[in-house]
Amino acid sequence: MKRFFKPIEKEGSAKKPLLSPSKHGAENGDALPEVDVKKEPLKFLTWNANSLLLRVKSNWPEFSNFVSNLDPDVIAIQEVRMPAAGSKGAPKKPGELKDDTNSSREEKQILMRALSSPPFGNYHVWWSLADTKYAGTALLVKKCLRPLKVSFSLDGIVSKHEPDGRVILAEFETLRILNTYAPNNGWKEEENSFQRRRKWDKRLLEFVVQSSDKPLIWCGDLNVSHEDIDVSHPEFFSAAKMNGYVPPNKEDCGQPGFTLAERKRFGAILKEGRLVDAYRYLHKEKDMECGFSWSGHPIGKYRGKRMRIDYFIVSEKLKERIAECEMHGKGIELEGFYGSDHCPVSLQLSEGCKEDK
Repeated sequence: MKRFFKPIEKEGSAKKPLLSPSKHGAENGDALPEVDVKKEPLKFLTWNANSLLLRVKSNWPEFSNFVSNLDPDVIAIQEVRMPAAGSKGAPKKPGELKDDTNSSREEKQILMRALSSPPFGNYHVWWSLADTKYAGTALLVKKCLRPLKVSFSLDGIVSKHEPDGRVILAEFETLRILNTYAPNNGWKEEENSFQRRRKWDKRLLEFVVQSSDKPLIWCGDLNVSHEDIDVSHPEFFSAAKMNGYVPPNKEDCGQPGFTLAERKRFGAILKEGRLVDAYRYLHKEKDMECGFSWSGHPIGKYRGKRMRIDYFIVSEKLKERIAECEMHGKGIELEGFYGSDHCPVSLQLSEGCKEDK
């Protein structure tokens, strides 16, 4: 979720895909090295890094230690904020990091060096990036796991990336993993605000309904808090305005991510897709200390104002296998956020029965 008290960069749009994993794991197009292969991932981590490069420069030792201890099979990252490869005016390659200028080469080297060091060297990396330092996602999968297919759009077209690199979809033998960075609803009835989010939610609904042939794990920054229990101060967020503007439709009023319209659409996606909110399935009560994944700036009116907008959503077929789902940050001082305004969220599944596999 963007920090709404801070201007964001101009949006880019991804144009040209690349399906191979990052070069630090295997050269693009080359066969992956031989390792003992597991059929199914069981432990997952999602995190909105709020600029992966900044986290590498400032918070990497602490985050690396956290990942080493947790040892997830799959790591989904949102708000990578690294530009796609391609020179100015040329078509972009949203599956590759930009490296055609001195500054971009240096930034790529810093990032890839971090992802080549323990524990991240044990993972293959797939990217979906915007044209500029905006949005973007990454998916890290342990080398002992082999996705049958990795794609980058809700349409399932292998050769297509979503605008701004908002989707990575990995299909395994027994399940699919969808990593998304949902667009912020914004504050107004405009093309890049309410209208963009409505279109996104409509496409998500279509995707989950049409993908019911295989269990789904949908994770990432979904930019919505479903119920009152998912925000620290419901009244504050319901009454929030930008420069006094009041949308004509009452259901669009309030904090982006907590408008009634967004929450209703999210509920419809869960219902129609037969999906379960893994965290809320295990944690029924409001937790003011550890129950939120996003926190407002420690200084100003958003101090102490928190939302749960980062999720693991799983197919009903998987709900009995939800062993753990935890948020790893706490308090208003952003402990466990590793420099971001979001904390990591993890999911642990129990082993499936043989007939499920």
